[in-house]
Amino acid sequence: LEMPSHNADGNVEQIGLTTVKVRNWDNTVTTIPTYALISQSFKNWQGMQESAGRRIKRSLRIDTNTIQLCTPEMLNRFSEIEHITAYIEKKKEKVDDWNARLGELPNKSRVNGRRLTNIGTFRAYVDAYLRNHPEINQDLTIIVRQLAPDGMGLPIEVYCFSKNKNWAVYEDVQSDIFDHLLAVAREFDLRVFQQPPGFDSSWIG
Repeated sequence: LEMPSHNADGNVEQIGLTTVKVRNWDNTVTTIPTYALISQSFKNWQGMQESAGRRIKRSLRIDTNTIQLCTPEMLNRFSEIEHITAYIEKKKEKVDDWNARLGELPNKSRVNGRRLTNIGTFRAYVDAYLRNHPEINQDLTIIVRQLAPDGMGLPIEVYCFSKNKNWAVYEDVQSDIFDHLLAVAREFDLRVFQQPPGFDSSWIG
């Protein structure tokens, strides 16, 4: 049970007529008036314990200045990355077919016709990475999506469920996933957003 209004966050140990005792995760005990559980809102974690997985819902923010159209050289390099070789080949076939029907010439602007982007390819990689991750429940929802940019980069949200619901193991799985994603973003010529950006000396007063 989690009830911030009463500083309670832990396991319910005793339910009485007038009070409910909650042992918090730091082993302190909080006493809550029983009527508060009816009149006020709280979060019940029991459903998560009984489910098939614990939700991971976290974003990493991409510097929009590094988002670009893919060149053939970039696609050749990306196609060597595990999990997305088939994806790139399939997308290239669709793009080439579409552009051929438009009668596009190779020397025309890259803006014309259809092109793959490094951010779209990275999003496809994250999705494939999660679908091949041994600690992610493949029977539950897996989504990798863009959220609206807000001046702090472009958020790429990961939504999935870890198989193990134990808090410590869950945090390890979540951290390992984002350790990996933060490190490999640069392999797609992307930069993770941070403020102030360390590479930009204009932020230094």
